Amino acid sequence: MHSKVVIIGSGPAGLTAALYAARANLEPLVIRGLQPGGLIATTSEVENYPGFVDGIGGFELAENMEKQAQRFGAQFKDALVQSIDAAQQPFVLTTDGGEQITADTIIVSTGASPRKLGVPGEEKLANRGVSYCATCDGFFFRGKKVVVVGGGNSALDEGLFLTRYVDELYIVHRRDQLRADPILQERAFSNEKVRFIWDSTVEEIQGEEKVTGVTIKNLKTGEAQELPLDGVFPYIGHVPNTSLFQGLLELDESGYIVTDNRQRTNIAGIFAAGDVVDHVYRQAITAAGEGCRAAMEATWYLAEHEHAMKKAAEGETITPALGQW
Repeated sequence: MHSKVVIIGSGPAGLTAALYAARANLEPLVIRGLQPGGLIATTSEVENYPGFVDGIGGFELAENMEKQAQRFGAQFKDALVQSIDAAQQPFVLTTDGGEQITADTIIVSTGASPRKLGVPGEEKLANRGVSYCATCDGFFFRGKKVVVVGGGNSALDEGLFLTRYVDELYIVHRRDQLRADPILQERAFSNEKVRFIWDSTVEEIQGEEKVTGVTIKNLKTGEAQELPLDGVFPYIGHVPNTSLFQGLLELDESGYIVTDNRQRTNIAGIFAAGDVVDHVYRQAITAAGEGCRAAMEATWYLAEHEHAMKKAAEGETITPALGQW
């Protein structure tokens, strides 16, 4: 099986890349991966994606994006990519089913996964009071009591955002001081809705149909306390889904793929977009924008490649501007 453009991942970045590549008549192949639609598909309601006045379900948004890309010729495959051979052109991808797919270009949009607490109740109550996106879900906790777990910039940023809606917010941190930037700490300490629980961790999330509380353990005294509340927001970091690309693509110290300002990786013909690149914004709209850029870059790359091959066949020597093949 061969495709001019293979897109790995099917979140907003991958689906937008599929739409743009399909409209360029490249018939891209999207390998969906473990989470079709990406993390956005697990969000009950999306109210900050432009164009949807009354909001839209995350699954519905991803489904609509996929249908739009299919309309222009994008193809989709349910599989996982197990390995990539980038030492030759075309690239060779091997799936978990043993199938080999060749590609002239690859767009990586495998995203990043929130680092989980790993405590009882977390998985069962995901999207039923346990959320990893305050910007996405904060509105649904209007007038409620919630806990944010973490002490870095993300925890305080998202916690302060939640104070627009909640009546009471607890920040649980395993140390006795925060790691966040001083300006964020100042804002958090001066916010009358915010309370801090130091030297502690969340040991269990309680509830059957929805979150009803948490068990918090003090790491210095060993004392445990039950705290009734309505929501849990863990912000202990994200893990980029880049294990497949270790030793292949350049990664930064946190494991995110390094690209230039045109979504190009260190290997000509391989592009990356979305949360696998971006550890700052992590929004569907920014991921979609990067997916658009990656697809346009892949289109230009292929056009120049074809031009170079044509000139080479005519006996001329052309040095491609976008890399070597």
